[in-house]
Amino acid sequence: MRYLIDGHNLIPKLGLTLHAPDDETELIACLQEFCRQQRARVEVYFDGAPAGQAGTRPAGLVTAHFVRQGLSADAAIETRLARLGARAREWTVVSSDRRVRQAAHAAHASVLTSEEFARRLATRPESSSPPSPKTTGSLTSQEVEEWLKTFEQRPRP
Repeated sequence: MRYLIDGHNLIPKLGLTLHAPDDETELIACLQEFCRQQRARVEVYFDGAPAGQAGTRPAGLVTAHFVRQGLSADAAIETRLARLGARAREWTVVSSDRRVRQAAHAAHASVLTSEEFARRLATRPESSSPPSPKTTGSLTSQEVEEWLKTFEQRPRP
């Protein structure tokens, strides 16, 4: 299964906070575990990326899209659906935003609200709640380096 996810729309539904500096990283770790268990692929979109930090970052079966300030994740998801064309039917869009859900329906993609998807994450066979990113350990050293570059938190030599 393939998913297009409105990241900032999903974060609070999982009990995470949008004000945390690592909220996106925590969600990505949770989605990586979901992908591993479900053999799924996820593209997650976050809006509001500061200058120099916008772009696409692969993280295993999860691809994170950081949309620059001034643009919205909603618009980026709509653009992705348009580019998929008839293949949009193979995707499930996760958002509680009415505009995004309408675009997904128009593209003949499946749709789940963020609340519905959060419930699915909470009832996975191997887990009763979303995994704690501190215990998943699923990032490779290369992925850690990419995240460090992204957030300019490189350790000093």
